[in-house]
Amino acid sequence: MSASGRDADPSSPRVDAPSPVAGPRDPVADGASLPVRVGIVGCGNISGQYLETCRRFRLLQVEAVADLDSDLARGRAAEFEVPRVLEPGALVEDPAVDLVVNLTVPSAHAGVSLAALRAGKAVYSEKPLATTRADGARLLAAASERGVRLGGAPDTFLGAALQTGRKLIDDGWIGRPLAAAAFVVNHGMEHWHPNPGFFYQPGAGPLFDVGVYYVTALVTLLGPVARVAGAGTAGSATRPFLTGPRRGETFPVATPTHVAALLEFAAGPVASLVASFDVWGSELPRLEIYGTEGTLSLPDPNFFGGSVRLRRAGADAFTEVPLSHGFARAGRGLGAADLAHALRSGRPHRATGELAYHVLDTMQAALESAGQGRRIELESRCERPSPLPLGLPDDALDA
Repeated sequence: MSASGRDADPSSPRVDAPSPVAGPRDPVADGASLPVRVGIVGCGNISGQYLETCRRFRLLQVEAVADLDSDLARGRAAEFEVPRVLEPGALVEDPAVDLVVNLTVPSAHAGVSLAALRAGKAVYSEKPLATTRADGARLLAAASERGVRLGGAPDTFLGAALQTGRKLIDDGWIGRPLAAAAFVVNHGMEHWHPNPGFFYQPGAGPLFDVGVYYVTALVTLLGPVARVAGAGTAGSATRPFLTGPRRGETFPVATPTHVAALLEFAAGPVASLVASFDVWGSELPRLEIYGTEGTLSLPDPNFFGGSVRLRRAGADAFTEVPLSHGFARAGRGLGAADLAHALRSGRPHRATGELAYHVLDTMQAALESAGQGRRIELESRCERPSPLPLGLPDDALDA
C-alpha cells in the first residue's frame, strides 16, 4: 500500500517515506556545481508554473511534491517527472530537501512555512506570506532564529517590465519620483471561477488577492511605505455563482470589494491605489510613476512583461522603451529561483520575507484605516531589493 492508503501505480512517481540521506546541505559550502533540492507543498493550479520554472533553471532540482490530495500530487509528479511524492508533513522534514516552496491555500501558508523553517529549511511562499501580521512576524522570527532564508511572492517585480522601469527610475529618466497611481479594477472572479467564494473572504478580496502585485511593485520601485490611509466598501452582501454546478446560488461577501488607499512612502512619494471587484469597465492606467522630469507608464504588475512607456518633460507623447532585462515571459517561481541562486552564492535574495511582510503590513493597514477612519503609521520597513544585473542568461539568476 502507498502512504496515501492506495495501491501505487508502478508507472507513477512513488509515495515515499522521507529520504534516509544525510541532513540538509549548505549549497554555498558544497559549491556551485551542486543543485539546490526543492520540495513543493501544494499541487494546485499555480504549481504547474512553479514546476515549469524549476525545470528551466539548471540550478534547481525538484526532489519531491506533496499535497493533501495525494492523487493531485501524483499527477503533478508524473507530468513534470518529479521522482517522489510525500505527505506534506514528511516533505518539510525531509533531509533531501533544501528549499521548501509553499503553494498551499493562503490560510495554510503560515503553518506550513513555520514547520519548514523550524526544520531548518529555506522557504519560499506564495502570496500572501501570512494572513495576519502576527503570523508573518512569527515566520520572520523563526527564520532568524534558525538562520535560514525566507522569501515570498509576488516575484513579478523581477520580470522584464518592472526591472526596466526600476532602471529608468534609478538612472534619473523621470527625475525625482513624486507620486504614483495604481489601479486594479474588474468585476471579480465569479464570471469564470466555479468556486469563487474564497476570493471574497478575509485574507483575499481585491487588495490581498490582486492588489498585492501593485503594492509590491510600488515598494520595489519607491521603497518602503511609512503611512497608509484607506477607505473601503462592498458592492453587495452576497455574490452569485455564475458558472459551475452551483450556478444560480449565492455566497457571502466578508471583506471589502472596493478599496481606495493613499500610501505615503518613507522617501517622500505618495501613491493612490484602487483595488476593486466592483467595476464593470475602466480606461484607467495600470501603474504610473510621476517624477520631476517625466512620467513612467508601466504594465500590469501581475505579469512579468508588457509595454514600458516614458514621457519626459517637454515631450508631446509617450515613447515605448525597449526592455532592458530578460524574463519577459517568465512564470511564477522566479523569486524562488533567485532565492536558490542566493543560497548557492551567499548573496542576499530579492523577494525576501521582510519585503513580503511589509507588503502584508501595508495592505492590512489599508483595511484597518478603512474600518477605523484614521491614518495608520507602519512599524515595519524593508530594504528595497537590488536590481537584477543586465545580460543574464535565460536559465540562471547570477551572471
